[in-house]
Amino acid sequence: MPGRFFRQDISWDDYRETTGLVPPPGIEPPEPAYNIAPSQFVPIIRMAPEGEYVPPGTVQLAPAYWGLIPSWWNKPLSEKKFSTFTARCEDLEFSNTFRRSFRHHRCLVPVSGYYEWTGPQGHRKPHAIGLRERPWFCFAGLWNRAMIDGSEIDTFTILSTRPNRMISDLSSRMPVILKASDHLRWLNADNRKVSDLYAPYPAAEMQAWPVNPAVGNVRHQGAGLIGKA
Repeated sequence: MPGRFFRQDISWDDYRETTGLVPPPGIEPPEPAYNIAPSQFVPIIRMAPEGEYVPPGTVQLAPAYWGLIPSWWNKPLSEKKFSTFTARCEDLEFSNTFRRSFRHHRCLVPVSGYYEWTGPQGHRKPHAIGLRERPWFCFAGLWNRAMIDGSEIDTFTILSTRPNRMISDLSSRMPVILKASDHLRWLNADNRKVSDLYAPYPAAEMQAWPVNPAVGNVRHQGAGLIGKA
Protein backbone atom coordinates (compact mmCIF):
# COMPACT_ATOMS: atom_id res chain seq x y z
CA MET A 1 0.00 0.00 0.00
CA PRO A 2 1.50 3.32 -0.99
CA GLY A 3 3.33 5.34 1.61
CA ARG A 4 4.75 7.42 -1.26
CA PHE A 5 3.57 8.33 -4.74
CA PHE A 6 4.53 10.56 -7.64
CA ARG A 7 2.71 12.77 -10.12
CA GLN A 8 4.09 13.91 -13.46
CA ASP A 9 2.77 16.74 -15.66
CA ILE A 10 -1.03 16.82 -15.91
CA SER A 11 -2.63 19.67 -17.87
CA TRP A 12 -5.95 21.34 -17.11
CA ASP A 13 -7.25 19.80 -20.35
CA ASP A 14 -6.29 16.36 -19.04
CA TYR A 15 -8.15 16.96 -15.80
CA ARG A 16 -11.21 18.31 -17.62
CA GLU A 17 -11.36 15.36 -20.01
CA THR A 18 -12.02 12.76 -17.31
CA THR A 19 -13.74 14.77 -14.57
CA GLY A 20 -15.17 17.98 -16.01
CA LEU A 21 -13.00 19.84 -13.50
CA VAL A 22 -13.19 23.64 -13.45
CA PRO A 23 -9.65 25.01 -12.92
CA PRO A 24 -9.05 27.86 -10.47
CA PRO A 25 -8.83 31.13 -12.43
CA GLY A 26 -5.35 32.35 -13.28
CA ILE A 27 -3.61 29.35 -11.71
CA GLU A 28 -1.27 26.94 -13.48
CA PRO A 29 -1.71 23.17 -12.94
CA PRO A 30 0.24 21.69 -10.02
CA GLU A 31 3.88 21.05 -10.79
CA PRO A 32 5.18 17.48 -11.00
CA ALA A 33 6.24 15.92 -7.71
CA TYR A 34 8.23 12.70 -7.48
CA ASN A 35 8.36 11.88 -3.78
CA ILE A 36 5.03 12.65 -2.14
CA ALA A 37 4.72 11.43 1.45
CA PRO A 38 2.12 11.54 4.24
CA SER A 39 1.79 14.89 6.04
CA GLN A 40 2.40 16.79 2.79
CA PHE A 41 -0.21 18.94 1.05
CA VAL A 42 -1.34 17.36 -2.21
CA PRO A 43 -3.93 18.36 -4.87
CA ILE A 44 -7.13 16.31 -4.75
CA ILE A 45 -10.20 16.37 -7.00
CA ARG A 46 -13.57 16.71 -5.28
CA MET A 47 -17.06 18.13 -5.49
CA ALA A 48 -16.62 21.68 -4.22
CA PRO A 49 -18.14 22.55 -0.83
CA GLU A 50 -19.55 25.99 0.05
CA GLY A 51 -17.22 28.95 -0.18
CA GLU A 52 -14.96 27.81 -3.01
CA TYR A 53 -14.11 29.47 -6.33
CA VAL A 54 -16.84 27.44 -8.07
CA PRO A 55 -20.47 26.72 -7.09
CA PRO A 56 -21.05 23.85 -4.64
CA GLY A 57 -21.11 20.49 -6.38
CA THR A 58 -18.78 21.57 -9.20
CA VAL A 59 -15.69 19.40 -9.68
CA GLN A 60 -12.61 21.27 -8.47
CA LEU A 61 -8.95 20.75 -7.62
CA ALA A 62 -7.97 21.67 -4.06
CA PRO A 63 -4.94 21.20 -1.79
CA ALA A 64 -5.32 18.80 1.13
CA TYR A 65 -3.09 17.33 3.85
CA TRP A 66 -2.30 13.63 3.37
CA GLY A 67 -3.59 11.96 6.55
CA LEU A 68 -7.33 12.32 7.15
CA ILE A 69 -8.39 14.07 10.36
CA PRO A 70 -11.91 12.94 11.38
CA SER A 71 -14.54 15.54 12.21
CA TRP A 72 -14.65 14.52 15.87
CA TRP A 73 -10.93 15.16 16.43
CA ASN A 74 -10.51 18.26 18.63
CA LYS A 75 -6.95 18.00 19.90
CA PRO A 76 -3.71 19.44 18.47
CA LEU A 77 -2.49 17.58 15.41
CA SER A 78 0.72 16.72 17.28
CA GLU A 79 -1.32 14.46 19.60
CA LYS A 80 -2.73 12.32 16.79
CA LYS A 81 -0.96 8.95 17.11
CA PHE A 82 -3.07 6.80 14.76
CA SER A 83 -2.35 6.47 11.03
CA THR A 84 -4.99 7.65 8.55
CA PHE A 85 -3.05 8.07 5.31
CA THR A 86 -4.81 4.95 4.00
CA ALA A 87 -8.26 3.44 4.69
CA ARG A 88 -9.30 -0.17 4.11
CA CYS A 89 -12.25 -0.21 1.70
CA GLU A 90 -13.79 -3.13 3.61
CA ASP A 91 -14.10 -0.99 6.76
CA LEU A 92 -15.55 2.28 5.45
CA GLU A 93 -19.17 1.77 6.49
CA PHE A 94 -18.20 0.73 10.03
CA SER A 95 -15.28 3.03 10.84
CA ASN A 96 -15.83 6.01 13.13
CA THR A 97 -12.85 7.62 11.46
CA PHE A 98 -13.88 7.23 7.81
CA ARG A 99 -17.63 6.57 7.70
CA ARG A 100 -18.75 10.21 7.52
CA SER A 101 -16.26 11.05 4.77
CA PHE A 102 -17.36 8.01 2.77
CA ARG A 103 -20.96 9.19 2.98
CA HIS A 104 -20.35 12.84 2.22
CA HIS A 105 -16.78 13.64 1.10
CA ARG A 106 -15.24 11.43 -1.55
CA CYS A 107 -12.33 12.53 -3.67
CA LEU A 108 -9.88 11.49 -6.36
CA VAL A 109 -6.12 11.64 -5.89
CA PRO A 110 -4.38 12.23 -9.25
CA VAL A 111 -1.10 10.31 -9.57
CA SER A 112 1.27 8.86 -12.14
CA GLY A 113 2.37 5.99 -9.93
CA TYR A 114 3.44 4.94 -6.45
CA TYR A 115 6.28 3.20 -4.64
CA GLU A 116 6.62 -0.07 -2.76
CA TRP A 117 9.66 -1.48 -0.95
CA THR A 118 10.58 -5.18 -0.87
CA GLY A 119 13.29 -7.26 0.76
CA PRO A 120 14.64 -7.75 4.28
CA GLN A 121 14.89 -4.88 6.75
CA GLY A 122 17.99 -2.86 6.06
CA HIS A 123 18.17 -4.05 2.47
CA ARG A 124 14.76 -3.06 1.17
CA LYS A 125 14.60 -2.02 -2.48
CA PRO A 126 12.09 0.47 -3.92
CA HIS A 127 9.89 -0.21 -6.93
CA ALA A 128 7.71 2.22 -8.87
CA ILE A 129 4.27 1.01 -9.92
CA GLY A 130 2.14 2.55 -12.64
CA LEU A 131 -0.23 1.77 -15.49
CA ARG A 132 1.02 0.61 -18.88
CA GLU A 133 -1.18 2.76 -21.10
CA ARG A 134 -2.08 5.72 -18.89
CA PRO A 135 0.46 8.40 -17.88
CA TRP A 136 -1.77 9.46 -15.01
CA PHE A 137 -4.76 8.04 -13.17
CA CYS A 138 -6.63 8.46 -9.89
CA PHE A 139 -6.75 6.69 -6.57
CA ALA A 140 -10.11 6.62 -4.80
CA GLY A 141 -9.94 8.76 -1.68
CA LEU A 142 -11.90 10.45 1.07
CA TRP A 143 -11.48 13.97 2.38
CA ASN A 144 -12.63 15.91 5.40
CA ARG A 145 -12.52 19.46 6.75
CA ALA A 146 -11.61 19.79 10.39
CA MET A 147 -10.65 22.53 12.85
CA ILE A 148 -7.06 21.89 13.86
CA ASP A 149 -5.03 24.17 16.14
CA GLY A 150 -7.51 26.98 15.54
CA SER A 151 -7.55 26.74 11.74
CA GLU A 152 -9.69 24.89 9.21
CA ILE A 153 -7.74 22.28 7.29
CA ASP A 154 -8.74 19.91 4.50
CA THR A 155 -7.26 16.42 4.81
CA PHE A 156 -7.54 13.18 2.83
CA THR A 157 -6.86 9.46 2.80
CA ILE A 158 -6.32 6.89 0.04
CA LEU A 159 -8.44 3.73 -0.12
CA SER A 160 -6.74 0.34 -0.13
CA THR A 161 -7.94 -3.05 -1.33
CA ARG A 162 -6.58 -6.58 -1.71
CA PRO A 163 -3.70 -6.89 -4.18
CA ASN A 164 -3.81 -8.30 -7.69
CA ARG A 165 -1.40 -11.09 -8.62
CA MET A 166 1.38 -8.68 -9.59
CA ILE A 167 1.17 -6.49 -6.50
CA SER A 168 0.91 -9.48 -4.15
CA ASP A 169 4.64 -10.07 -4.73
CA LEU A 170 5.32 -6.55 -3.44
CA SER A 171 2.64 -5.83 -0.85
CA SER A 172 -0.38 -7.26 0.96
CA ARG A 173 -2.54 -4.27 -0.07
CA MET A 174 -2.82 -1.95 -3.06
CA PRO A 175 -4.59 1.37 -3.66
CA VAL A 176 -8.05 1.45 -5.17
CA ILE A 177 -7.33 2.61 -8.72
CA LEU A 178 -10.30 3.91 -10.67
CA LYS A 179 -10.92 3.73 -14.38
CA ALA A 180 -11.50 7.16 -15.93
CA SER A 181 -15.10 6.23 -16.68
CA ASP A 182 -15.72 5.76 -12.94
CA HIS A 183 -14.33 9.08 -11.70
CA LEU A 184 -17.65 10.90 -11.50
CA ARG A 185 -19.42 7.86 -10.14
CA TRP A 186 -17.02 7.75 -7.21
CA LEU A 187 -17.34 11.49 -6.56
CA ASN A 188 -21.13 11.19 -6.35
CA ALA A 189 -21.45 10.56 -2.61
CA ASP A 190 -25.21 9.98 -2.97
CA ASN A 191 -24.36 6.69 -4.69
CA ARG A 192 -23.60 4.07 -2.01
CA LYS A 193 -23.42 1.18 -4.49
CA VAL A 194 -19.74 1.46 -5.28
CA SER A 195 -18.28 -1.72 -3.80
CA ASP A 196 -17.52 -3.10 -7.27
CA LEU A 197 -14.99 -0.26 -7.67
CA TYR A 198 -12.88 -1.80 -4.90
CA ALA A 199 -11.82 -4.72 -7.10
CA PRO A 200 -8.04 -4.83 -7.66
CA TYR A 201 -6.98 -3.10 -10.86
CA PRO A 202 -6.10 -5.66 -13.56
CA ALA A 203 -2.50 -6.84 -13.20
CA ALA A 204 -2.08 -7.06 -16.98
CA GLU A 205 -2.60 -3.29 -17.24
CA MET A 206 0.02 -2.44 -14.62
CA GLN A 207 3.81 -2.43 -14.51
CA ALA A 208 6.47 -2.28 -11.80
CA TRP A 209 10.18 -1.52 -12.04
CA PRO A 210 13.10 -1.01 -9.61
CA VAL A 211 14.01 2.61 -9.01
CA ASN A 212 16.65 4.81 -7.43
CA PRO A 213 17.09 4.04 -3.71
CA ALA A 214 17.32 7.81 -3.13
CA VAL A 215 13.50 7.84 -3.13
CA GLY A 216 13.73 6.54 0.44
CA ASN A 217 14.56 10.08 1.60
CA VAL A 218 11.59 12.45 1.14
CA ARG A 219 13.97 15.36 0.62
CA HIS A 220 15.03 13.86 -2.71
CA GLN A 221 12.95 14.96 -5.69
CA GLY A 222 13.14 14.97 -9.47
CA ALA A 223 12.26 12.77 -12.42
CA GLY A 224 15.46 10.77 -11.91
CA LEU A 225 13.84 9.00 -8.99
CA ILE A 226 11.52 6.99 -11.25
CA GLY A 227 14.16 5.93 -13.76
CA LYS A 228 15.00 2.22 -13.74
CA ALA A 229 17.70 1.45 -11.20
